[in-house]
Amino acid sequence: MAQSTIGSSHLVFDSKLKVFGIEQTRVGFLRTSKTNLALKLHASMDGPALVQETKETTPKLIKNSIDGNDSFSEIKNRFLSFKKHKYLENLECYQGLAEAQAPKFLVISCADSRVCPSYILGFEPGEAFVVRNVGNLVPPFENGPCETNAALEFSVTALEVENILVTGHSCCGGIRALMSMEDEENSSSFIKNWVVVGKAAKSTTKATASNLSFDQQCKHCEKESINNTLLNLLTYPWVEERVAKGVLSLHGGYYDFVNCTYEKWTLDYQKSNSKQETGEYAIKNREFWS
Repeated sequence: MAQSTIGSSHLVFDSKLKVFGIEQTRVGFLRTSKTNLALKLHASMDGPALVQETKETTPKLIKNSIDGNDSFSEIKNRFLSFKKHKYLENLECYQGLAEAQAPKFLVISCADSRVCPSYILGFEPGEAFVVRNVGNLVPPFENGPCETNAALEFSVTALEVENILVTGHSCCGGIRALMSMEDEENSSSFIKNWVVVGKAAKSTTKATASNLSFDQQCKHCEKESINNTLLNLLTYPWVEERVAKGVLSLHGGYYDFVNCTYEKWTLDYQKSNSKQETGEYAIKNREFWS
């Protein structure tokens, strides 16, 4: 199968990964009690103030309000609807999740409010351990501890996830901030001091896409930054060890919410490993969902 390298905008993903049709995660229902399950369901579903599941096909957005009461009223309704139509109807599953979790995926996504990985990719509770930050970035191992790599360590070493999916998106403000920064800029901004983690992706973008408009360069960097993060993941010894053994795979994904399309691909570890000295990488198994 044809391979792509660092300058390519055609990114690639594991064809065996069918995110929209993910097989239900097998969770060990440790000591799950079935006693009086029917009675619990009946008693809980008879509780007051449970709302009916909406029949609307258009998402209902939370309205702005001065005191926030309207917003929380809508959130309350959504929670009660979740409890009645999802939690109580799948009570045994949720009781099992209370005992243990065994997600197959670690998803590293942007904190952007328009990009909820569980919503757009259909993950159910227990299927994905999700980390969200500005720009879906992971700093290299030598940068030291932070909240993102703490979650990375837990999901890989304790939960033993089998896939890490780094998913970026269109119109990313974090990447735009990165591309707008001056080289070697000293700043007290928390945002700028964070997004500088992606400076290698910015440098590659400037070198390979300098003839494009600034907006096009930002889009190029949005994708390039995903692969830069995949390479940063390999700087963690316990990540690279598992990838080398074939028990962990690193994937990239790009969600274009303007056109509602999604690209996915997989880092080719063996070929990328042979190119480490040049800073290049190889990717494979690209899919495009539209």
